[in-house]
Amino acid sequence: MSRPITIDPDWFAPNAAPEGTREHAQALIAQAKAAPDIWALGPATVRERRKQGFTAFVIEPKSARAETLTIDGPAGPIALRVIAPERPTAVYLHLHSGGWTLGSNDQDDPRLERLATELGLACLSVEYRLAPEHPYPAGPDDCEAAALWVAREGRRRFGAERLLIGGESAGAHLSVVTLLRLRDRHGLTPFAAANLTAGSYDLGLTPSARRATEKFVLNGRDIRMFAANYLQNGEDLDDPDVSPLYADLAGLPPAIFTVGTRDPLIDDTLFMAARWVAAGNEAELSAWPGSGHVHTSLPEPNAAPAFERIMEFLRGRSG
Repeated sequence: MSRPITIDPDWFAPNAAPEGTREHAQALIAQAKAAPDIWALGPATVRERRKQGFTAFVIEPKSARAETLTIDGPAGPIALRVIAPERPTAVYLHLHSGGWTLGSNDQDDPRLERLATELGLACLSVEYRLAPEHPYPAGPDDCEAAALWVAREGRRRFGAERLLIGGESAGAHLSVVTLLRLRDRHGLTPFAAANLTAGSYDLGLTPSARRATEKFVLNGRDIRMFAANYLQNGEDLDDPDVSPLYADLAGLPPAIFTVGTRDPLIDDTLFMAARWVAAGNEAELSAWPGSGHVHTSLPEPNAAPAFERIMEFLRGRSG
């Protein structure tokens, strides 16, 4: 049975953020003002700059135990990066962030390592095709194929009954699209829970995204440009496969929605969490004062407790 979510206005008070979070925000805003315009550089150059650490997201260590599993996809092989304990308690399908344009399946190794070590999850991160080289529906097609493989083979391959799904930013968007595709196209609801961090659920842009002019990790212009890379063939922005905020959300699994209050996508999370509950599903809203986009991957004070709350949510649904 669904439980109500609560939005506390104190989360948005000017002095609600920890001092370290405010200082980190000021540093990133200053850094962005001094940095080149990424949209003048092109995706290939921006991807290389990310690998070298020239972004808000610091370079993090890679897992020494990660392996690559290759499965068949709609346009060729799909690589799944596997970080798993010997006896997994559940399988976690992870979809990485990057505005459907940037990122890779090894960028979240430290957090997937924790999920594997502390919760016993077999973490499988999908190397889905990226825009603009591979626009919609390439990315979601790959994620759908990966989810179908996990639903079919995950239990046998990893010896765990429970299946979980999640991601950050574009990865949260793709997680919801994947849940909807499995339900609507295949009659499947195999995932027991969803971890949805700072997702973009309305590619027509919610009010907070439209109003975000200051570059604190992400702004409204960035969101529009990422969406333009992803959607190149005149797609309907109200199509639930494009903007899952407009979908019938009935019958979806319990979800935790994590977001910073200074994230331009704050409204996406508030709106989607509310609609999730209104559809009869269970949702937990985890909002963090003063934090920016995907702050769980940033070196700021709210990151650790936010991820701990995610772990606690998944712990209760992985056994």
